[in-house]
Amino acid sequence: MPEICRFFGIVIRMYFEDHNPPHIHVEHQGEAAIFDFNGNILKGRLTSRTAVKLVREWIDLRANDLRKDWELAQSGNALDKIDPLP
Repeated sequence: MPEICRFFGIVIRMYFEDHNPPHIHVEHQGEAAIFDFNGNILKGRLTSRTAVKLVREWIDLRANDLRKDWELAQSGNALDKIDPLP
């Protein structure tokens, strides 16, 4: 599963040809969660409220890039790296 971004100990990945709704896989300090592109946690959990807040902020800032990568992933093409939080 390609890593598309890493910041503040948070690793964000996206699977190729994954199921809908569009989402990302987030890892932080040994925990994992799946977030949709609205910042909702669909599965798993991150106990760090700060990490959840940072992921949600990143999703808001990078929504267009996430949608582009989702389309690439659905067609099996290489994903672009997405910039971390500024």
